[in-house]
Amino acid sequence: MNRFLLFMTVTLIVSLLSCANDTKKEDDLVSIKTDFGNIKVKLYNDTPKHKENFLKLANEGFYDGLLFHRVINHFMIQGGDPESKNAEAGARLGGGSPGYKVDAEFLPEKYFHKKGALAAARRGGPSNPEKQSSGSQFYIVHGEIFTPGKLDTMEMMISGKQKNEILKQCFEAANDELQKYREDNNPEGFNIRVAEIREEADSIFEASAEKFKFTDAQREAYTTIGGYPSLDGEYTVFGEVVEGLDVLDKIAAVETDKNNRPLTDIKMEMELVK
Repeated sequence: MNRFLLFMTVTLIVSLLSCANDTKKEDDLVSIKTDFGNIKVKLYNDTPKHKENFLKLANEGFYDGLLFHRVINHFMIQGGDPESKNAEAGARLGGGSPGYKVDAEFLPEKYFHKKGALAAARRGGPSNPEKQSSGSQFYIVHGEIFTPGKLDTMEMMISGKQKNEILKQCFEAANDELQKYREDNNPEGFNIRVAEIREEADSIFEASAEKFKFTDAQREAYTTIGGYPSLDGEYTVFGEVVEGLDVLDKIAAVETDKNNRPLTDIKMEMELVK
């Protein structure tokens, strides 16, 4: 009897696990409708704050009637500014929001700026040190195709910036020592200590995992379909185009004014795909 009960219990657990796998949550899809055609995007579960916010706004009709107000060929198309609804021709747009921001959710090695990536726009500069996203503005990467050599150069440039940051920290840590050499009017000692600090920074950099490298997936995407790798780790990527890259191409190619606003308005409507 005990063996029978054990068998039934194990069978029940296996069945429940199987059901759980069968009912795994499907991807959340949103269709962005324009006069050029529809762009269907998939939202990532790994960026829940952005996904939930985007779904909420789309479901409420927030985006309906808004414009793709900033379009740059081989870069991206941007929309979601609430001030773009019924905006006068030629008006400069891009400063509107729903009145809140969304915390950054960076996963650059997993979700990056390949062609068709859906990402959140944000305010740059020192006023936004945490790189929080706009509550509503987003962009879809159009980008360009990169050669392996160009990616190699970008790796060296990014690594150089990381190395300079380590050097800066080392100099800050030794500031009191360097100041003492200045006060004692000891340029020889000062120069020797500076050389030592540089060697220390080089050693720290070489021994660390700070050297930047594109992943195999990034290299594959950027050298085939293209994208815009310099944005990786700077803006939250929270989805990607699954249908309508041809529509993206058409929108990216439209004529724009000096502020990159299309001369003919490109309105959007959004619909959750069931």
